[in-house]
Amino acid sequence: MGWLVSFLNMEAIKERKEFSKRLRESLEEAGLRSDSPAALAREFNRRYPGNPISSYGVRKWLMAEAIPSQDKLRVLAQLLKVSADWLRFGGQAESGVAAQVEVAPMLDYALMRAIADLSEEHQTVVRSLVASLKKIETR
Repeated sequence: MGWLVSFLNMEAIKERKEFSKRLRESLEEAGLRSDSPAALAREFNRRYPGNPISSYGVRKWLMAEAIPSQDKLRVLAQLLKVSADWLRFGGQAESGVAAQVEVAPMLDYALMRAIADLSEEHQTVVRSLVASLKKIETR
């Protein structure tokens, strides 16, 4: 069981690093500073309807210490004019074009909301589990 926890921790670290890299690239492409958490927090908070994020919170995104929640990720993607899916997961999505999001069936939406209500640590476990299952099914 300890190896599984180690594997999941390594996967979470890798995901955060890859997200941070895409965030920095997107900031540069958008002509925004990737070396100023305060500047990004200011731009982000102008668009985000919820509680403002601190420059320390943004710094955690830039330093691969955290990944924003889905609602913040959507706003960040709009600010950077990229797909939220690409920003979060990378892969085949176009980086410079916001993706059209299909409306998920109600069951999928309820599942997504339940996952979004979990702690960030538990969300990471769910993501890793889904990624592992997907890898197994594509063999």
